[in-house]
Amino acid sequence: MGVALVTGGTSGIGAAFARALADRGWDLVLVARDKDRLDRMAVELGARGRTVEVLPADLSDRTDVERVAARLEDSGRPVDMLVNNAGFGVHAPLASVDTTVHDRALEVMGRTVLILSGAAARAMRDRGAGAIVNVSSTAGHVTMGSYSAVKAFVTTLTEGLANELHGTGVTVTALCPGWVRTEFHERAGIRSSGIPGFLWLDADRLVETGLRDVRRGRVISMPSLRYRVLIWFTRHLPRRTVRWISRRISSGRSDGRRR
Repeated sequence: MGVALVTGGTSGIGAAFARALADRGWDLVLVARDKDRLDRMAVELGARGRTVEVLPADLSDRTDVERVAARLEDSGRPVDMLVNNAGFGVHAPLASVDTTVHDRALEVMGRTVLILSGAAARAMRDRGAGAIVNVSSTAGHVTMGSYSAVKAFVTTLTEGLANELHGTGVTVTALCPGWVRTEFHERAGIRSSGIPGFLWLDADRLVETGLRDVRRGRVISMPSLRYRVLIWFTRHLPRRTVRWISRRISSGRSDGRRR
């Protein structure tokens, strides 16, 4: 099928993307901070008959981000799909004196998505084909601190890039899941026991839906009817009501930690 580069490809949604793409015949470039986990994932996917390149990188480090961008623009080793998935949960107060977690969120889930999407877009546009997938979130439609703000940026960035690349043969898709059963919340220190069972999504089914929407050229992919209905309401409810709902969701959570 081609070569796909997946950031955060060793766990959660990123690992689900890597496995699904491998099963569909794609070779992989996996990007993550943990070299050991990258190597284990490479062995697993290699056993499925795929070629796997590992690229250790801390996507909060701009030098590392430039290395990944250079790999995307390497014309001798073209990348046919980019999955911008790397991220982490955030629940630190916006008014906190320590803004470290917000700075990292903006770097990893904001600026890095911009830089890597741009690099992939230039390379793919020149070849007249390719796909860019930015993992956003339904959180971008509500008001739960900097995580919501960054994900709103990712969705809008994706739509803007899709406009720029319209007619070039390159598709751009924002995947906007809700709560997904992965290690994400546990590693972020976010309590999830109060979330109703019907709101949870399976990572493998989420990725299946996302890849289907990529094939169809959809700019916004919002898996499951229940989330499409819920987000429809957030777009039409008064903003004060959306803020009230957001406060209820956020109450009782602890501060986020990097995944």
